[in-house]
Amino acid sequence: MQKFRVIDCRTKLVVPEETVEAESPEQAAGQALGLKLTRSGPSRALAARVYWTSGGDTNMVRLYTPAGSL
Repeated sequence: MQKFRVIDCRTKLVVPEETVEAESPEQAAGQALGLKLTRSGPSRALAARVYWTSGGDTNMVRLYTPAGSL
């Protein structure tokens, strides 16, 4: 399992951050936020940013709430 840093983007006041171990960024966000998220969507549906380190590089993916969930 890999460690992921999940940042909740749904709030504008405080951005809670949580580190979780998971198989994928989507699984990490699901564990941290209790949501099923996708890698594509409109900017208004941005729910989380997920960071992880691989080979010395930091990677990031943006995850969105599914279209029917807005």
